[in-house]
Order: sequence, then C-alpha cells, then structure tokens
Amino acid sequence: MWHRVPRPEDGRVNEIIAGLYMSPLELLALPGAVALVVARWLPPAARPRATIAAGTALALSAILLSAVGIRWQMLPVLAGAAVALPFALSPLRRRTGRPAWRARWWLALPGSMACVGLIATGPVAAWAFPVPVFPEPSGRFAVGTQVVQWTDPRRPETFTADPHDRRTVVVQLWYPARKSPAGTRRAQYLGRTEHEARTVSDALARGVGLPGFLVDGVPRAHTHSVFNAPVADSGGRFPVVLFSPGSGGVRTQNTAWAEELASHGYLVAALDHPYDSAAVVLTDGRTIHSKTASTGDRDKDSALAADWTAVRAADLGFVLTQLDRLGRGEIAGPLTGRLDTGRVAVAGHSMGGAAALQAARRDRRFDAVIDLDGYPHGPTSPSLHQPTLALTQAITPETDPHYLPRLTKALELNTATSYRLTIPGAAHLTFMDGPLYLPPVPSLVGSLGRTESPRVVAATTLAFLDTTLRHEPGDLADVLSAYGDLSVHHSGNSR
Repeated sequence: MWHRVPRPEDGRVNEIIAGLYMSPLELLALPGAVALVVARWLPPAARPRATIAAGTALALSAILLSAVGIRWQMLPVLAGAAVALPFALSPLRRRTGRPAWRARWWLALPGSMACVGLIATGPVAAWAFPVPVFPEPSGRFAVGTQVVQWTDPRRPETFTADPHDRRTVVVQLWYPARKSPAGTRRAQYLGRTEHEARTVSDALARGVGLPGFLVDGVPRAHTHSVFNAPVADSGGRFPVVLFSPGSGGVRTQNTAWAEELASHGYLVAALDHPYDSAAVVLTDGRTIHSKTASTGDRDKDSALAADWTAVRAADLGFVLTQLDRLGRGEIAGPLTGRLDTGRVAVAGHSMGGAAALQAARRDRRFDAVIDLDGYPHGPTSPSLHQPTLALTQAITPETDPHYLPRLTKALELNTATSYRLTIPGAAHLTFMDGPLYLPPVPSLVGSLGRTESPRVVAATTLAFLDTTLRHEPGDLADVLSAYGDLSVHHSGNSR
C-alpha cells in the first residue's frame, strides 16, 4: 500500500511505504549499500559488475537525497556503505598479470557483518521515528483548514508584566470542504510553513528532553487537509468542537482526530495557548515559548495547574464567542452562516481535558464534554450539566492514585449522563498523534499500534458527538462498550 505525501521543497510527491516508512530514494540507497558489502563475497567474474551497479545506485540516491534533505536515519546506511566501498572497489584496481588483492575471509567477515549491522539500523530507525502518515479521513467530506489569531481586549495577559498586553490565542480550524483537484498541496503538519513546523517540532522535542533531530521527520509530514479550501456546498450548518491540547502541547497535536471529525461534518477549532503551548508562532513572526513548569512540590504544582487550567478554560470560552461572531458574519470569513454554535462540544487532552471540564462548568453554551485522559485540575464545583465522555488509559499501580477518584467524582456529580471508557492497550499519548511518529513502545504510546490508535479515539468520540450534538438514535453505551471497560453515570447514579 502506498501513501502519498507532498514534499514541501518542490511540491513533488514523496511516496512512503506503509510499515517501512522509507521513501523510494531511501529504498534505492538501502540495497545499494548492502550490495557493496556483498560484492566482496561474489565470484571474481561477478564482482566488478555488481560493484559498479551498486555504487551507481547508491551515488544516485545519495545525490538526490542531498537535494531534498537527508534524514538522520539514512546516515548509518551511508556510513556502512562508505566503509565497505574501498573493499568493494579493490578488485577493480588490479594490475595487469596480477590477481586482485582481497583480504582473507576470516579478516573480512567481521567487517562485513559490522557494515551490514550498521546499514540495518537505518530502516529500524526509520520505522521507530518515521515521517508520520496520517490516516485517510473516512467521512464523505474533504477537509479544509485555516489558522486565525484573535485577541481578547477584555483580558490582560497574566503571563507577562506589561499591563497593556492582552490575551491572544492562535486557533486552527478544520472544516468540511469541497474536494480539491488532484495534486493540490496538502497542509503542512505542525505549522502553516515548514519553518513554523520545525520551530514547533524542536520546541516539543525540547519539552520532553529529546534532541530535535530524532523527530526531524515530523515537520516533513503533510496531512489530508488543504489550507483555505472552499467550504463544502452541502452539510448545512456544522456542529462545533473546540479542542485544548495537553500541557506543553500545540493546536495540531490531534490533527488525525480533527480531520476525521471534519470529514463527518464537524467544525473543529483547536487552540494554541501562548506561554503554555511549547511554541506559538504569531502572525507578526514572533514565537512565544512555554513558561509553565512544575516545581516538584505536589501542592504547589496542583495550585499552578488549577491556575493554568482556568486560563485555558477562559481561552475556550473566548474562542467560542469569536466562532459565534464568525458564524453570524460579524467576523468576515468563508464560514459565515455555516457554523451551528447552538451545538457545541468542548474537548481536550491531558491538561486540555481538565480545561474542557472547567470551561463546561463556567459556560453553559457548551453542550457536551470530551476529556481525553485528563486529570481534573481545579474545583469540582459547580457540577457539570453536560453529557461527558472521559477516555482513559488502563489504570495501573503506577497511575496517580488521585486521578480516578477525582474523575469519578466529577462524573457522578454531573446532572447529565456521563461515560468513562477505559481502553485496553492505551497509554497517555494514545489519545493524540504521538503513535503516528513516536517509537511503538507500549509504555509510551500504548500497544494499539499506529493504525488502531487513531481509529479507536475517533470512533468513540464521533459516536458520542453524533449522539449528543446530532441526537442520532442508537445505544451509545453499547457502541462504547465494544472498545473497553465502560462505566455509565446517570444523574448522580452510576453503573
């Protein structure tokens, strides 16, 4: 199966082979490098032709890779080939009447094995840290996207000392769109431009203590949406879903999920929270980096998290107001008249899930809540009054012992029906795009895999949204229970 991913450098298509996560140029270099090692062991008559063919293929692919950008995963492949090259070429430099020199097999064997081992680390590294391949949205709509920046004149920026600074948020919208012509450039992942994508990728890597080069494939990725694509002609007015990312997370961290919802007729608005998100690139070119950091003291960190969650909740309420103005035409845009801000869900991952819960408590305009494995920071009162879906990873002895009791309390106090679904095989990062580009280590991204992880998150949340916002018939509990251990809380009573 072939996935097509446009290259940002020249608009051409770079085909990534599912499972191997290597481009055709990289696949051309790989057997060329192996053939150079193997050439030493071929019969004398076959060695020259094999060496020339392998060397030509390797040189050609290396030149082309240099032009489009060599990923670090290919460096061990090229290094192994470089070590093997002198030994492969030695039979070609023979003197007339003399046999070509060749090292004895027992001396050459360890070196050949070392070269093959070095070359083999390339595809392994490409598999562990791939250029992410986004799942094809399954809905009937194509997906468009745009980025907007809004400033709240009524709210001072609490992260700065400037009394005139006002709170600004950057929001990315995914919406049902008309189908674009074949070959249309798809939206860059993590940013509007490659430069923004790399800025954000580097900041995310630093935030978790990883060197940026390990995930250099992430800003190379393109999604299935098209920037500023024309809005779909059909579909009526679109229900709205607001999304807040995890602590240090960014607006694009759940792109696969947002595209899937948009393809089914929803408008998804995901926020960057300046000074909280890892990096926020403003329209004037400034980059705002995160200023939030834990202290190591549980009580202090709990208070800080509650404050940060309150800021995020206010951001969500402000963005809903702006979307309402956009839908009514007070803010100019192609989505005027197409947004149904009478049907709105608020969602979030991790700390964003806590923000979603707080936003719903503050603002009755939110009709439903989705908490993607988010610890409920902040007050538990007033009670929620909206249907709520909480997706959690498997609860283990390592799970914060306060997490489940606080979440359960919030759901039990809800005056509307709430659902807590624990998904077997899920980890905390299962609920965002991480499984698409991080090593498939179960403790890190869960054991569902790169295909199943986004499918499960999308299927469960979409079923919940269709029931709560569109009032589609069916047994929601029956649908959700197929994906894990489900608890249902009915207006203070649970089962």
